[in-house]
This record gives sequence, structure tokens and C-alpha cells, in this order.
Amino acid sequence: MKPSPETLSSSAERQAPLALMKNLVLFFFACTAVFPQAADYANSGYKTKEGRERVGQTLSAHDRETTQKPKDLVENLKLKAGMTVADIGTGVGYMLPFLHAAVGPAGKIVAEDIFPDFLARARENATAKGLDNVAFVQGTEKDPHLPAASIDLALVLDVYHHFDYPAEMLAGIAKGLKPDGRLAIVDFYQSGFRDPKHIRLDEPDVIKELEANGFQLISTGVFTPNRQYLALFRKK
Repeated sequence: MKPSPETLSSSAERQAPLALMKNLVLFFFACTAVFPQAADYANSGYKTKEGRERVGQTLSAHDRETTQKPKDLVENLKLKAGMTVADIGTGVGYMLPFLHAAVGPAGKIVAEDIFPDFLARARENATAKGLDNVAFVQGTEKDPHLPAASIDLALVLDVYHHFDYPAEMLAGIAKGLKPDGRLAIVDFYQSGFRDPKHIRLDEPDVIKELEANGFQLISTGVFTPNRQYLALFRKK
């Protein structure tokens, strides 16, 4: 006995959502294969403990004060005593003493990183230097886990090109900033880096990406000639 047209129609209606769901799942996995994490290439050296140990040596290299100019950077950020500063991607905590000198004992520093081994080294370095106003926070690839509406300035030093999920990270930073808080991006020009592919976006496209994700440019300019720029933003 043949099924009636009504039975066939009912069966097709039941199968249609299943087929749609199957197609959506296949589309999702296809997109995942085509569009890898944004900074996958730049982060290749961070995927093992040994790799991070090598990176850590460069972050604390004896000549970094000359190449990075941390005192000049702090001066450009116009930090004041009593401010709360977030050091996003603090690594081994290289910037913590310089930030501490700027905000003073009445200020506070939030040292964030996604790697517990980096945070452990940053904590050791801060303790050795007597920095008792630093809070250590382990973030994720998508969220820095900053305390809400508490940060006067978020510093992203040589780290923005490592953001695998820039939109999500920027949303997390925005959530942590006070209403008048600022975001400072210091990063490399592609032409000034030994491997241009390592730097995901050059300065103009970084600015566009920030503006597309809820930030407004305050100022931008060369920080270390032929090497780095400093771009300051506020929330829109």
C-alpha cells in the first residue's frame, strides 16, 4: 500500500530540520578548517613550555631597556599616582617595575597572561623587586578576565598581534575599562619586523579593527623609529 501524499509531506517536514542542522554542522567545521585562529602563525613558538622559555629569555633580555624604552613608554602613557593599570600579556612581568614607579604604592597593577608559567615568573620577579600592589590574573584566549570597570589604562605591549580572537579580547578589555579608561597598543610595523608574516596587521588595519570593535582612536604615532608605533584609544 502506497503512503498517502499527506504522509509523504509530513515525513519530509520532519526530515527538513535534520538536514538543515546537518548542513550547518558541516558548514561550521568547513569554516573552522578554512579560517584558523587569527594569530596561529605568530603563536607557534608559544605552544610548548620549551618554546615559552625561549620567548621568556627575549622578554627579559639585558638590552631590552634600550630597544623597548620602557621609561619613555610610561611617560607617553601619562600615568598618574593612584591609577590602576592592566598589563595585558605581561609575560615574565618586564613592565611591572616601570608601571609601579608611575602609579606608586597607592596605585594598582593587574598583570594578565594566559600562560600559568609566564604568570609564575612574573610573580617571582615582582616579589623580588618588592612590588606589593600587583594582582595576577590568568586570562584566556578570548577574555582577559579583568575586574569590571576598574582599569584606567590597559597596556597591550607587543601582544596585539598574538590575539587569536581580537574581537572577543577587545570586548573583554572594554568591559574592564572605566568609562574614561584608555587602551594603549604598542606593536611592530610589519616592515620593521624580521618576519613580516608574524605581524598579523599593520598599524592602519589595527586601527580599523579597533574602531570596528567599539574603540575610538585618540592618537597614534611612531614610538621606536622603523620598529614600533603607539596607538591610544578610548571606548566609543
